[in-house]
Amino acid sequence: MPDDQEGHEKLYRDQHARILRLCRLLLRNQQEAEEVAQEVFLKLIHARAVQHRDFWDAWLTRVAVNACRDRQRSWWWRWRSDSPTEIVGMQLPSKDATPEEATANREQREMIWQFFRKLSTRQQEVFVLRYVEGWTDHQVADMLGMTPGSVKQHLFRAVRYLRKALGDQR
Repeated sequence: MPDDQEGHEKLYRDQHARILRLCRLLLRNQQEAEEVAQEVFLKLIHARAVQHRDFWDAWLTRVAVNACRDRQRSWWWRWRSDSPTEIVGMQLPSKDATPEEATANREQREMIWQFFRKLSTRQQEVFVLRYVEGWTDHQVADMLGMTPGSVKQHLFRAVRYLRKALGDQR
């Protein structure tokens, strides 16, 4: 049993930040993302007791996306989702910038997130898994139970919309 405990802790250390970021992108709320991420790792503990896998990262991603969907389907989520988005403050890696550049970057990030939120839920999921998480089209398709062609179609539409929306803002 100590090996199981160590394995859980290692997986948690290795994957927690990524799963939390994914949940935060999909839910746009830090507190909700933290709760869902914890649920994902509780499911991991249960699943490891049932089966052994060599590669848990894709499984964790799939469980996280499904848990975010479940949270969004809940009755109180619809009520809560009218609150302001908290995702705008999310720090993504960037170079050191002057205060002017930082302000312009923050405004641009806010605008990007505003347009990103107008995408359909499926387009958001596909976009995040493909371009933020870095999964291939086939991996995204497997995780979301879609065909690779559907993934490509959702990506095309999402990118086209974002390019058009951001191009109109310049």
